[in-house]
Formats: sequence, C-alpha cells, structure tokens
Amino acid sequence: MTDSLLQIRNLSVAFRQGNQQREVVSDVSLNIHAGETLALVGESGSGKSVTALSVLRLLPSVAVYPQGDILFEGRSLLKADGSTLRQIRGNQISMIFQEPMVSLNPLHTLEKQLTEVLTLHRGLRGDAARSEILSCLDRVGIRQAASRLRDFPHQLSGGERQRVMIAMAVLTKPKLLIADEPTTALDVSVQAQILSLLDDLKQEMGMAMLFITHNLRIVRRLADNVAVMQQGRLVEQQPRATLFSQPQHPYTQHLLQAEPQGRPQPLKGEPAVLLDVKNLDVGFPVRRGLLRRTVGVKHAVNQVSFQLRRGESLGVVGESGSGKSTTGLALLRLMKSQGEIWFDGQPLHTFSRKQMLPFRSRIQVVFQDPFSALNPRFTVEQIIAEGLLVHRKVSAQEREQEVIRAMQEVGLDPQSRHRYPTEFSGGQRQRIAIARALILQPEMLILDEPTSSLDKSVQAQILAILSELQQRHGLTYLFISHDLHVVRSLCHQLLVLRNGEVVEQGDCEQIFTAPQQAYTRELLSASDAFDSQEQTA
Repeated sequence: MTDSLLQIRNLSVAFRQGNQQREVVSDVSLNIHAGETLALVGESGSGKSVTALSVLRLLPSVAVYPQGDILFEGRSLLKADGSTLRQIRGNQISMIFQEPMVSLNPLHTLEKQLTEVLTLHRGLRGDAARSEILSCLDRVGIRQAASRLRDFPHQLSGGERQRVMIAMAVLTKPKLLIADEPTTALDVSVQAQILSLLDDLKQEMGMAMLFITHNLRIVRRLADNVAVMQQGRLVEQQPRATLFSQPQHPYTQHLLQAEPQGRPQPLKGEPAVLLDVKNLDVGFPVRRGLLRRTVGVKHAVNQVSFQLRRGESLGVVGESGSGKSTTGLALLRLMKSQGEIWFDGQPLHTFSRKQMLPFRSRIQVVFQDPFSALNPRFTVEQIIAEGLLVHRKVSAQEREQEVIRAMQEVGLDPQSRHRYPTEFSGGQRQRIAIARALILQPEMLILDEPTSSLDKSVQAQILAILSELQQRHGLTYLFISHDLHVVRSLCHQLLVLRNGEVVEQGDCEQIFTAPQQAYTRELLSASDAFDSQEQTA
C-alpha cells in the first residue's frame, strides 16, 4: 500500500548464536497509515518488542534480518546508513519504553534530560527549551511542572515517570510514536489517564502510533486496527471492532478470555494473628532553600493499622504513590518507620539489624520486576540458593537438592538451574523469584506487584501457583497490587490506601460487592470501565 506511513514487509528477524541463527520473528507484514493506531498484541516472547525495535534498528549487533524490509515514507530503514537513521530516530519516529526507570538517567534531573532531547533534535536551548519543556510537561499532566524540573527520576511516582517518558517522546513532534507496553505497571486509574493522554496527543499532533501490549482489555480504548502475534508469527489482523466481536484464531480467543478467575480458599477455623501492625508511619524530610534545610515532613504512610492471620491473604491496593510499596518495605524493616510491627508476638519495631536476622528467613519478599531483582551474573541455582548461604549451614549436596525441590514447586525444570536469568521469559523469571523466597520455608510472603508486568495467561499461572503454595504450606500473603481483578481472585482481606492513609479495609468480597467509601468506588469504577467497554463494544 503506497500511502502507508510505515510498511513492514515479510520481515524475519534472527539472532546469531555461534555459527547458527535462531529465528524469533517470521514473515511479519504490517501497515500503519498517518494518524492511525495499530495495536500489536501477544504474550511475552511472541516477538512484539523485537518487531518494534527492528523499526529503529535498535536490536543488538547479533540480530540479522534473513528476509523482508521496513519502509518509512517509502524509504528502507533496514538498508539506511547511520546518518539517515539518526535523522529519523527521535525526529520522525519516537519510542516510549516499558520501564521508565531503566530509560531515564537516574543521575540527571528532568530538566537536563528533556533539554538534551530538544537540543539534539530541534536545536533549542536556554529559555526557549525551558518554555517548551514546561508546556509539554503541563500537557502530559505533571502538576506544578516548574517546581519539578530539578527532581530526579526516583522522586517521581510510576505514573509521573511514564508521563515524563511520553513528554520526552513527543517533544520532537514525531510522525510515528512506538509505545512498548507503556501502561503495564500502572494502576487502573493512572493507566486510563495515560491512554487518554496518548489518544489526545495523537489527535492533536496527527501522529500515527504502534502500540505494543499483552493486554487486550486496553486495546479497545486506543486502537484502530489490531495485529496478534504468537511465537514470532502474525496469526490475525483485524479492525478493532471485528477482532473483539468475531475473533477468528483460537489464540486470539484465548487472549480475550485470559482473566483472573476464582476466589481464595476460605480459612479453616480461627487461625492466630501472625502480623499485627499498629499506627505505622513513614515520613520523608522536605528540604528547601540553598542550604537544603528541613522545613517539614511528607508522610508516605500515615497511621496505618491492620492484622493478618496465619494462612490469610491481605490485598493492599491504591493508586501510584498511595504508599503500598512503602508499607511493604517498612514491614520488612528496610525503611525507617514509626509505630508498632508485631510478628508472631515479637516486636520487630524494637529490633536491631542483628536481632532482625532470624526473622528474615521467616518473612520473604517477591518484587515486581524479576529482571531487576535477579542478579544477571548468577546462575538460577546460585540465585535460589543464596538465602541458604546466609541463613542455614547446609552441605553443597543438600543445597542443590533444596534448589531442585524449590524449582519443582514453582513449575520450573530443575535441569535449567545452570542457566542465567536472561535465558528465561518474564513468567519464568518470576517463578525463579518465588522459588528463591520459598527455599527458606518462610511463614509469610510480601508480594509487591508480582504479576503486573506479566501477560494475562502467565499472570493466571503465577496466581495458580501462589494459591496452591498457600494451601500446601499455610503461607500468609501480603499482596500489593494495582490490579483489582488479581486481588479479588487471591485475597481474603482488602486494605485500600490513598495518600498513605487507610480509606477502607475489611473482607475483600464484601468491599468489592458493596464499597463504603467514594474513593474505593472510584477505583472499582476505573477497573470496571474496561469491562463495560468490552461488553458494549
């Protein structure tokens, strides 16, 4: 089609491994017109990101293209020289990556990073660049943008970091925006805001968009057309309405049905309280002026209290910046806090680092991003066994047997224990992280967004594993999440946080059925908005 802005013609991508080539994308053809949004959908490892990165030739040097071509406004990008690519990258085609904390430089302020984009691509400096930056940050919803320019990425919430990434991508006013899973790790309300923002910017600037996602629920809000990938191949391409109303391929039908199902198993009898938290408070100093004097305290967690019984799951929900993860870190004594933390009758809030050591094996944590949480230089066996080296004196043979047992429990092949994290998919890496926590036979797991970066079918597998492990070992879970569907399928109790304070708490099913507070109803409404659109589309 000659009027296409971007054409991908029969593209195949392979990676060199010694004298051999491993093909990961096979014979893919796509067309995107000016002002159009094409959603590229598929599970982890389906080849979505590889296809997108090929457009800007951002794959590592081991990547080869056995066949096909990529044309932008009729010009081949695969055959373009370095000078041509540099003129296109950023200027005409911009990209938003999935994890802004990896993409943003942690050592530079927002102003420095955004100014660099304008200087390189539009030649703007000084006041002209600053004015453009403030206008763009305001447009993407950064409040009090002028006061945030000196902030570093770690001082922003997840939603704010993603907004900065969007600003960075659209400052150059590109013709095509590639968005690679830009809303995966965001809570439902922020996710809805980001999707609306991208759609508005597309309309204002006349941009085309290639939107990559594993979640078909959000495709309805944004896409004109949808292409579905499985194991490196396109299995279906349809206009959005047709694909959702009449999906042709079994794999597409599977994706549409992949939502968390079921409810947690009821507790047996009256289990004892394992964790009792009273008036938990976490504050950060607010510094102002040239000498950075402390002028106040910002409470990330403010007077939070709850109890958690043995074998019970407590879901902690709330928007980005509500204090969910801070609560988890405070309970682990990885962050200074005020208040009382009683675990199995012991006052953890009074313990020194040395006194806490025996409790580290009894309370384990699984983090959101397994790729960042696993040491890439260690084999899987070394990663899983690391806790045993710290907390127990066992022989090398016993350690190996414990690793094999832990891997089998989470559905991993023990024969793969000598491989490295980069050789596993996202779902497999999360299983490794769970196995690392389980090997110490803990009584309680703090699960910090353990499924948010996973596609729906893999998410369902991880939830099934967690439910089974809880029944088998009587584990107690503190489950931090922004995905209310996930929380409802696993948790007995629910704690709703907003700005560090408890808005509502109680029986999970009861709150979902009849929420008492307006904010809880807003969260549930934002989550159900996707479902209602699916039902009415």
